[in-house]
Amino acid sequence: MRVEQFVVASARAHGAKTALVAGGRRLTYAELDDLSSRLAAALAANGVRRDDRVLVFMDNCVEAAVSIFAVLKAGATFSPINASTKADKLSYIIDDSEAAAVLTQARLLPVVTQALDAITVPRPFVASTEPPSGRVAAFEDCLKAEPVPVAHRGIDIDLAMLIYTSGSTGRPKGVMMTHRNVDAAAESITTYLRNTPDDIILNVLPLAFDYGLYQLLMAMRLGATLVLEKSFAFPQAIFERIRAEKVTGFPLVPTMAAMILQMRDLAPGFLPSLRYISNTAAALPPVHIARLRELLPGVRIYSMYGLTECKRCTYLPPEELDRRPGSVGIAIPNTEAFVVDDEGRVVPPGVAGELVIRGPHVMQGYWRNEAATARILRTGPSLWEKRLHTGDLFHTDEDGFLYFVGRKDDIIKTRGEKVAPKEVETVLHAHPGIAEAVVTGVPDPILGHAIAAVVVLSDLTLSERDIIRHCATRLEDFMVPKFVEFRTELPKTDSGKVSRRLAAETLGGME
Repeated sequence: MRVEQFVVASARAHGAKTALVAGGRRLTYAELDDLSSRLAAALAANGVRRDDRVLVFMDNCVEAAVSIFAVLKAGATFSPINASTKADKLSYIIDDSEAAAVLTQARLLPVVTQALDAITVPRPFVASTEPPSGRVAAFEDCLKAEPVPVAHRGIDIDLAMLIYTSGSTGRPKGVMMTHRNVDAAAESITTYLRNTPDDIILNVLPLAFDYGLYQLLMAMRLGATLVLEKSFAFPQAIFERIRAEKVTGFPLVPTMAAMILQMRDLAPGFLPSLRYISNTAAALPPVHIARLRELLPGVRIYSMYGLTECKRCTYLPPEELDRRPGSVGIAIPNTEAFVVDDEGRVVPPGVAGELVIRGPHVMQGYWRNEAATARILRTGPSLWEKRLHTGDLFHTDEDGFLYFVGRKDDIIKTRGEKVAPKEVETVLHAHPGIAEAVVTGVPDPILGHAIAAVVVLSDLTLSERDIIRHCATRLEDFMVPKFVEFRTELPKTDSGKVSRRLAAETLGGME
């Protein structure tokens, strides 16, 4: 199925039902279908053709959802861009993708204008929620176009989206996902989450982050309702919205869980309508899962692992939480996940190796970057397919359940030993006085690298010595942090994921 059909089919089946709640507005499926068709016609009238790339540079708002489905109805490929993106990065993405159009909002128009001054490709069509000025079209005027279907004749192996990675190791790379990739991922995830059209899902994660984006795509595919919020900066307001809208599904990331667990005035069962919460971006520490279960009795908690290059890899069935603390579970439906050594041989249980994924949701590659694609997509025994080598180290237990060890690039070599930062972080998170922690290595002339911990405290009386002593009673000597640095918050990426790289770069006086 092509992704624009998610809205078309749901409008046909549930036209009067609320599809989207955002910024004080409520759109039915019929309204979302109509508005996206009008914008698609306007895009086509302004030169957007099948397989062109269109940037959607907006925060979480009604216009962003309309834009995504409009681009697809025009036969083009959408590329969601985080609203915090600066002009130099935006100009790079416009050049790299050769964007035919940029859809944005008034407050971001100055960034677009600055980016356009630096591009080398032909100037794209630009529409903004601000009234027309010079060569910028008014978004509202575009929505007045006649909703005539665009006869693009696209099929499901066309690119649906080009989603740029954060670029933590250099320039961002465009991950190519076809309609078939997206549909397969959405079907698999909604299957294990047991989603139905009756679900009401609240999303605070950016639509430019694939975890947030798929909340929109999955809800529209099902005919469910999506409540869009711009951030989790004010948790109590989000909780009020969850109660008011009777939200059943709430996707979060570990930093959000840490914020919730620092709040002292929450009573068990404070979100009575919730059926499930899900987590990805990084593993939830087992102690945080235990505390969430106390606060949300009866709510199913899905611990998951994924990466942009295939959306989702694994999930832990909630009934396994007690038996397998720390596991990210098994392969999602219609997916195979296994752990291999450097020669590509499957390793036995308990032995760490690289996680490899095969399935219909694996990306097509990186946009115009054959070298990077070849490093991560490799031919296996099945010559007709490419398998995704994640670059992440895992091991399995005897039953095949997977446990994240760390990024290959994150492993710290100290005193001749290899240390996975996550193992140290798990011990740090087990201390009730520590809200968040990230571990990295710093160069040391004797040790090679020394273990450094950057922590956010919930108990401000804790000292560096207290934390080192806590670790020393639970870890082998070479794994115990040599340094502890205290912060009021940890550095994070645009998607809310704690950035180990930024933490390492900003360590004070340790190098």
